[in-house]
Amino acid sequence: MKHIKHVKAVIFDWAGTVVDYGSLAPMGAFVETFEQFGVSITIDEARGPMGMAKRPHIAALMALPRVARAWADKHGHAPGEADIDAVYDVFVPKNIAVAASYSSVIPGVAEVTSALRSDDVRIGTTTGYTREIIDEIVPGAAAQGFVPDSIVCTGDTPEGRPSPYMIYKTLPALGVWRAKEAIKVDDTAVGIEEGLNGGTWTVGVSVSGNAFGMTEAQVKALSPEEFAARRDAAIRKLQAAGAHYVIDSVADLMPVVYDIDARLDRGERP
Repeated sequence: MKHIKHVKAVIFDWAGTVVDYGSLAPMGAFVETFEQFGVSITIDEARGPMGMAKRPHIAALMALPRVARAWADKHGHAPGEADIDAVYDVFVPKNIAVAASYSSVIPGVAEVTSALRSDDVRIGTTTGYTREIIDEIVPGAAAQGFVPDSIVCTGDTPEGRPSPYMIYKTLPALGVWRAKEAIKVDDTAVGIEEGLNGGTWTVGVSVSGNAFGMTEAQVKALSPEEFAARRDAAIRKLQAAGAHYVIDSVADLMPVVYDIDARLDRGERP
């Protein structure tokens, strides 16, 4: 049994990383919301800015040339700040309504967090969700064995990802002051950037998250060729964002933690 000496904290994202295999909860809510305003968006378009705070996510969707044109055709003007606010106000209750039904903990998460805790590694979380959305998810996650020491949400800091503010708020809450002793685990490029900007090690999650966008059953039903192609694309996306490591899901995290611990022992830093 290896002993972790230098890694003090692991900071997880929520949707697609520790709960909601495939990061599916917000997708229907985004599509439905835009539909209500007479503008159709695809699931792939909705996924593009995943990991950002939800209002900037909506702003990014409305800035897509195709969506902006569709909005102007329907409403007679290009989307502006008031339109972003109107869409956000409809989106949040929809996301809250479905959040609890997407709180299933991803296989391996409870075991990995238990193993980390047994070596006195603290468990933090940051999320693009607001506090009111995450409050719907926490009880279900806790019942399945995932109880973090800290939760920092969109709205708790001056800016969301890719700024490192949520990490800056998490570290003191966990009693950790060297960012190099923390690892950020996330399924989105913007979440990896958050970790890099905060000075932590970063681990991308390729299969269980936003890059695949499928349930576990759908992933298992893929042909070996299709799975390999999708996995390679997801890995490349996370590596391009600067991830130090990429794993399929949190179930595969412990060997990476041991490797980072050994690198810290040799004096390396992120």
